[in-house]
Amino acid sequence: MKLEEIPRVPTITKEEFIQHYFKPQKPLVVERAVEHWPAISKWSLDYMSKVAGHKVVPLYDDRPVHHEDGFNEPHAEMKMTDYINLLKSEPTRYRIFLWNIFKEVPALQNDFDYPDFGLKLQKKLPMLFFGGRDSYTFMHYDIDLSNIFHFHFEGKKECILFPQSETKYLYKVPHSLITHESIDFSQPDLERWPSLRKANGYKTYLNHGEMLYMPEGYWHYMKYHLPGFSMSLRSWPKKPSNFAKGLYNVVVMRNFDVFMRKLQGQKWIEYKNLRAIQRTE
Repeated sequence: MKLEEIPRVPTITKEEFIQHYFKPQKPLVVERAVEHWPAISKWSLDYMSKVAGHKVVPLYDDRPVHHEDGFNEPHAEMKMTDYINLLKSEPTRYRIFLWNIFKEVPALQNDFDYPDFGLKLQKKLPMLFFGGRDSYTFMHYDIDLSNIFHFHFEGKKECILFPQSETKYLYKVPHSLITHESIDFSQPDLERWPSLRKANGYKTYLNHGEMLYMPEGYWHYMKYHLPGFSMSLRSWPKKPSNFAKGLYNVVVMRNFDVFMRKLQGQKWIEYKNLRAIQRTE
């Protein structure tokens, strides 16, 4: 794959961000975007265990999709304090995905605000993501194609991004938001997945306190090299075509896929994976 480093800046004004990154829809890492947040000095795995240890959290791993799995249905549950102890003691594939801190631990909202990047952020959807060493997400894009501001805390996280223009090379699974699950994007087998050689994307590593901007509908793969967690803030897509695609995904695509899983079972999943290869190659 052809991956260039995502540009980095220490800080940026909203005018510079809008002109050089939002309008051309290019990713960016801002290393000190929110130094004023109390979260920068307070938030750690130990702190999360202290303030949310009693909460039961949904856990996900990298097992292949099964037809009986519901949309974003967790694979396991665990108390937060037990999960964080697991993260710190040994590698684990379990991740926390889309955990709404506004709903679960309202007090955490006192530790951050909504930075002004010139875009209106969705204030009811701050989401947390946790992962253990070597755990990862499948390459995917978000169902609503939002602009995403991804703030990382503790540990080290590898991020690989592709714009939607590269979808034709990525072995996208039809009626889905993911690429073929057998692809390891951190070390892809280019003999098995030859079209990836033509894909042009971006790569970076996030450390504590850094923010990654992911433009509308960007594909993203995340791998935790050390245990850690991140928070995402979102802004609705501004391109009318992307807003329409997001609405279609939520209203039509997701419900159609659920219906076909019930109708055809695992054959539907196998058919989609086969078509991902056929359509790409």
